[in-house]
Amino acid sequence: MTRAANSRKSSWPRWARRGLMENIATALIAVGFLMLFQPFALSLYTYSFITMLAGTVMFIVVSKFPE
Repeated sequence: MTRAANSRKSSWPRWARRGLMENIATALIAVGFLMLFQPFALSLYTYSFITMLAGTVMFIVVSKFPE
């Protein structure tokens, strides 16, 4: 690519960039995993799959965002 194309400012907001959002999605997957394997609260176990699914879908969508 040319220098002009590389130095062009992205129109995406800083909070919507791939790096931060991928980290949030990974954390959401990890929280869902911990919810699945905790022995204390049935309500956490109940929503663990939905939490991991939301994190996975978020990761797939966010991986298409620009850096």
